[in-house]
Amino acid sequence: MLLLVQYTLIFASVLMLVALGGCFSEHSGVINLGLEGIMVMGALGGALAMKYMGADASAPAIIFGTTLAAIVCGVVFSLLLAFACVNFNADQTLVGTAMNLLATAFATIIARAINTAEDPNNVSNTIQYIQQKKALIVNINGFEFSWFMLFALVALILAYIILYKTRFGLRLIACGENPQAADSVGINVYKMRWAGVLISGLLGGLGGIVYITAGVSEWKFEVGVAGFGFLSLAVMIFGQWKPQRIALAALMFGFFRALSNVYSGIAFLNALNIDSKIYNMMPYIISLIVLAFTSRNSAAPKAEGIPYEKGSR
Repeated sequence: MLLLVQYTLIFASVLMLVALGGCFSEHSGVINLGLEGIMVMGALGGALAMKYMGADASAPAIIFGTTLAAIVCGVVFSLLLAFACVNFNADQTLVGTAMNLLATAFATIIARAINTAEDPNNVSNTIQYIQQKKALIVNINGFEFSWFMLFALVALILAYIILYKTRFGLRLIACGENPQAADSVGINVYKMRWAGVLISGLLGGLGGIVYITAGVSEWKFEVGVAGFGFLSLAVMIFGQWKPQRIALAALMFGFFRALSNVYSGIAFLNALNIDSKIYNMMPYIISLIVLAFTSRNSAAPKAEGIPYEKGSR
């Protein structure tokens, strides 16, 4: 049961970070369907940081370096969405989809190129971080506490404060609700949308490295992040674009995802003799069911997905 709690919290941390990122982007008026790709790039940056820092690096250095690399890669990759959709009014859905395809292909090529350069006979696209991963975890009486769980909690608190208690957050929300009205009182809608997208890149990149270090010590980049970017969007919608509700939704979806890792160790679940693939499918099935019943009453930002043109009404 302790293992179930552990995996629930780590997967909930991933979903919470990425969903909060999507929340910032959509509150600014930009739909970020590229969260999946941003996660992949953040995972690649963090994994490479751990690989090249080596096992001899101190724990604080590994934590800081890995986090920073994941964040930087996520932010840099999100520039594509901001530049295309804010400056050129490109279709946000198409750009996000293209980013997802690009990220997985790019990460696969980079990982394979690095492995081949080190060993011409090694054509895999897997990056290992066996020893380095130990720096990210503290064992507390059998419970593996990841520092990323703490990061997710801090991100949740900061997201709530920034969105609802600061001038920046209120302006960001105004740009997603009525950008023309925001512009009329002197708010630069373009800058606020850029800020929203870049924050989503920061949190999405961090969510990517959290995901690939959850329970494993190597990652094969051709599998991407197994749809967690889209699952995070479902968490955001179910959470009604509000940080506190997103946290609860993340815990629920994280619980169902955790079942696929630990069901064999839970007696009554193991006795049901259900195929493991069913447990792997469960969070995605749950997301479809939940969204089918709740999306009708969703309170999405009114101007999300609508390109802003200065002077338009």
